Amino acid sequence: MGIFSVKARIWNVKEPARSATVDLLVDTGSTYTVIPSRVLEDLDIKPIRSVRLRLADGRVIERPLGEVGIEVEGFTASATPVIFGDEGIYLLGSVTMEQLGLAPDPIEKRLKPTEALLMKAMVKD
Repeated sequence: MGIFSVKARIWNVKEPARSATVDLLVDTGSTYTVIPSRVLEDLDIKPIRSVRLRLADGRVIERPLGEVGIEVEGFTASATPVIFGDEGIYLLGSVTMEQLGLAPDPIEKRLKPTEALLMKAMVKD
C-alpha cells in the first residue's frame, strides 16, 4: 500500500480542552493507533490496561493502552484505543479508521468515507 499521512486532533476524553494536533501515518497493518508516550502523558492520558502486540518481525511486545478522542478530516470518534508508543512513532490504526468510517485509498493517498455493514436480519422490510 502507498504510504501517506493525515493530520489529526487528539484529546483527553475526560478533559477535552487538553488536545494536540499530530500527523499520523496511515497503517492498515496496525490494529491500534500509536502515539508517543510523551505526547499522551502531556495530555494526561492514563493507561487502562496493557496489550500484547506482534511486530512485523514476529516479536511480541507489551505496551500500555489508553483512550483518546480523535478527529480526522471532519470525522470524529469520542474515544478510540491508543497505544503508548516510542518517540517518533505516529500511526493511525485500523480500529480507529473503522470507528471513523474511513478507509485508505492508496491510489489517491487519502482517506475516504466508507459504508458500514448491517445484517439484513436487523432491518425490517
